[in-house]
Amino acid sequence: MIDADEIQSWIASDSSNALVHGDSTEVLQQVPDRSIDCVMTSPPYWGVREYEGGSELGLEPSFEEFIDNLLDIFEEIQRVLKPEGSFWLNIGDTYENKDLQGVPWRTALALKDRQDWILRNDIIWNKVKGNPSSANDRLRVMHEYIFHFVQQGDYYYDDEAIREDEDFDLTFKDNGDVVSPTGVSGTRYRRQIENNDALTEEEKENAIGALEEHLEMLKNREIKDFRMVIRDEQRTTHGDTEDLSGRAREKAENGFYFLRYNADGPMPENIWDIVPEDEHREDSHCAVYPVDLCEIPIKASCPEDGVVLDPFAGTGTTVVAANKFNRRGIGIDASKEYLETAQERLDKGVQKTLTDL
Repeated sequence: MIDADEIQSWIASDSSNALVHGDSTEVLQQVPDRSIDCVMTSPPYWGVREYEGGSELGLEPSFEEFIDNLLDIFEEIQRVLKPEGSFWLNIGDTYENKDLQGVPWRTALALKDRQDWILRNDIIWNKVKGNPSSANDRLRVMHEYIFHFVQQGDYYYDDEAIREDEDFDLTFKDNGDVVSPTGVSGTRYRRQIENNDALTEEEKENAIGALEEHLEMLKNREIKDFRMVIRDEQRTTHGDTEDLSGRAREKAENGFYFLRYNADGPMPENIWDIVPEDEHREDSHCAVYPVDLCEIPIKASCPEDGVVLDPFAGTGTTVVAANKFNRRGIGIDASKEYLETAQERLDKGVQKTLTDL
């Protein structure tokens, strides 16, 4: 562990991880402006349990006060996060008097409305398995939300690091034409363009040229597949309203547009089926989220050797994940006991790495 006043020196070093004992709001004040690449965290739930370390967060009389206190901390996160950085927030909900309070979305909307965060994704963490429900008059709750926030439209995001890589085969006809994995060869599109009365001659010429370019991209494996949408031949995806759909505008202006499938595979979806962590249940922490939950956020939004921060580190899952994926990690927590467990986990990780070498 390091003291709060050592954080600036740690960030300037090449050390892989650090744990800091203390109140998140106070400790974050020691973190330099714009020094963190990515924040991934899961704060205490409101009105559910007392946590080790004497933290009052989550014990407020109302969820409104809880959200206000969270936003004080998130304002510091906004300061320490680089402009191109990402903030990933995992937050659970709470029932009070049989009424689901909607804490996750209330918090997300407060971040948007009061601190001008940009919400890029809401992710459903499907926990796959869980404890039996104590309620007989509602369905079991098997999910939590993860929100991805950024501060500006142009932010760091490595999509190639998280795409679901898939092998794909191409077929070549005797005349040299290439056929995609789903059978796209260009023959049908050429015929539709040539026989289309809704296209001008110039639009037909441009469409044929663009089609040949896409077939060449397919042949060179720059794309995995493609679809061509031609005026009066295919339905515009997501609607024909030009004021709302960029693709509708493109088809209106050019007579066609393309949907391209990335050669590195599709992007992951926003529903994640991940079983909760139970490896560390011998310690006193009762809400350990799994390392796997951190994989996409860290790989996508933190450059290699970048710094990942967790202001509610608990037993250190985010820091462990950061090191696993070749990033540096720093965790803050009010519980010294939790951080001692986190240190043990990190030490085991170092030993395992040395053994693998």
